[in-house]
Amino acid sequence: MSRFTLPPEDILRAREKVVLDHFHDEVSQDWDATLSTFPHPHYELIAQMAVHDGAAEVRQYYQDTRVAFPDQNHEIIAFRHSTGAVIVEFWLTGTHLGPLGKIPPTGSKHRTRMTAYFLFDADENLIVERIYFDQLTILGQLVGGLDKKNPADLLTLARALVGALGMAGTEPDPRLTHTVTPDLDT
Repeated sequence: MSRFTLPPEDILRAREKVVLDHFHDEVSQDWDATLSTFPHPHYELIAQMAVHDGAAEVRQYYQDTRVAFPDQNHEIIAFRHSTGAVIVEFWLTGTHLGPLGKIPPTGSKHRTRMTAYFLFDADENLIVERIYFDQLTILGQLVGGLDKKNPADLLTLARALVGALGMAGTEPDPRLTHTVTPDLDT
């Protein structure tokens, strides 16, 4: 298929249903149903340059993020279709009640605008969820909700900043850095 030709409407509708089911199952924390939307679960978090590949890694990613934000939700802004993907703009929301990596819980809420690319292969299987967002937007909201006059909150702020710095030095996943320039002459 040409990169200039969208698939027929029935394929676009089927892709959209997979993505909507995926979002719904994530919010309801039905991990088996969410994982079933992929033949091989694969997430790429571009802000962190991290990959979660395979059912075990993706399930752990779900678990870790729901410990941090047990009320995580998605507010869909827009759906867009391309030749090989559904592109979704959404607000990710949640209350920080558990550790987020090395960042201790702050009790603060966040609402962060994100874009996710749900990529489909030639057989119309979902093969990747690639998510773009700004980590500092989330961190700013998590620490911004702390009372800077409260000694306990100041200690939480210091621990959050140390935790964020401790997470900052990780090596990017080479699957995200070793890219190939597309041939745009065809």
